[in-house]
Amino acid sequence: MRIAIIYDSVFGNTEQVAQKLAAAAAGHEVILRKVSSATAADIAGAGLVLVGSPTRAFRPTPAISAWLKALPARSLSGIRVAAFDTRADVVTVNNRFLTFMVRFFGYAAEKIARALAARGGVPACPPQWFYVNASEGPLREGELDRAAAWAATLVQP
Repeated sequence: MRIAIIYDSVFGNTEQVAQKLAAAAAGHEVILRKVSSATAADIAGAGLVLVGSPTRAFRPTPAISAWLKALPARSLSGIRVAAFDTRADVVTVNNRFLTFMVRFFGYAAEKIARALAARGGVPACPPQWFYVNASEGPLREGELDRAAAWAATLVQP
């Protein structure tokens, strides 16, 4: 199966997750692109498209949002899609205002998933997230293992 993984990363955490997803899909044709170099051709013929971003101001990065918006209508028609993000754990941060804002505005992965579905993508699973220890990271211990396990479930026949 051809798998396209498109991501953006600010501090390198989402990039680490994307690379782990690609490694876990060994044996498949994997296209791994940072959004700045991704094109619609990268997803052509894919059986699975994964798109990820850090959560920045309760949404994906502007680059991911612009890339998704630029995809032609129905360009993901019938293609399995999944969204992921990296985020701080509001329970660990223990900030009431942040918790309120997250409840009101959400995270990047949910917005990415909606954009993928709007282009005809078929959700392979609910949006997935991976925790960072602080706003700049690093990733919480065990998150890369979780990413590999998630990828393994997505690429099963």
